[in-house]
Amino acid sequence: MSKQKKKKPNVKRSKKNNSHVWLFVIIGIITVGLVIFMLTGTFNKDEVAIDYKNQPYLGEEKAPVNIIEFGDYKCPVCKNFNESFFPLIDKELIQTGKVKFYFLNYPFINVDSERSALYGETVYRELGNDTFWKFHKLLYEKQPDDVSLEKKDIFTEKFLNDTLSEVANDGDVKKVKDHFKDDASEKAVNTDEALVNDLGVTGTPTLFVNGKKFEGNSFGDLQKMVEEAEKESK
Repeated sequence: MSKQKKKKPNVKRSKKNNSHVWLFVIIGIITVGLVIFMLTGTFNKDEVAIDYKNQPYLGEEKAPVNIIEFGDYKCPVCKNFNESFFPLIDKELIQTGKVKFYFLNYPFINVDSERSALYGETVYRELGNDTFWKFHKLLYEKQPDDVSLEKKDIFTEKFLNDTLSEVANDGDVKKVKDHFKDDASEKAVNTDEALVNDLGVTGTPTLFVNGKKFEGNSFGDLQKMVEEAEKESK
């Protein structure tokens, strides 16, 4: 009887040890899988968390759908987008309370792009959302029709100051002029560019609807995507 009593605890220890071994094996498999998942870059871009705080926007605060435009002020296609496609977005989606529309910088062309982005961020920070959008619209309107992407120093500091002076008083223009090279402006542009990288944006203009890239070709396609996003948000 004494021998049998000794065997019982041995059996229990064996089962317990086996369970520990399997637990470590499972943890190891999961860990290896996660490492492979990370290294192969298979994260879904649609799942990137987007922080909309401190970004200029148009629309009602409680609008159920967020649209982001990534743009470059020197991009001729962006100019065309803002003069032909955006008015439809404004009339049918923003003014109807369906959408909050954000603009984020992707200044990839040259120094003019970077300077304009920094200046625009300073206008937003120093003069507020309403003045930013007036400046934003006017800057695209004043983009030369024959703009050369290779030529630099078209959007000079003087050009930007003169453009802002059409929608702001002299005191406000001076305020922006004095601060557009501050670290805060650079940080704001860097924040936009970090999101460009996270979302895999490769050109301008590029739209995202509630974090998902718009792949359509028409305003009707965008409307449909907005309607689907609205349903998902309920």
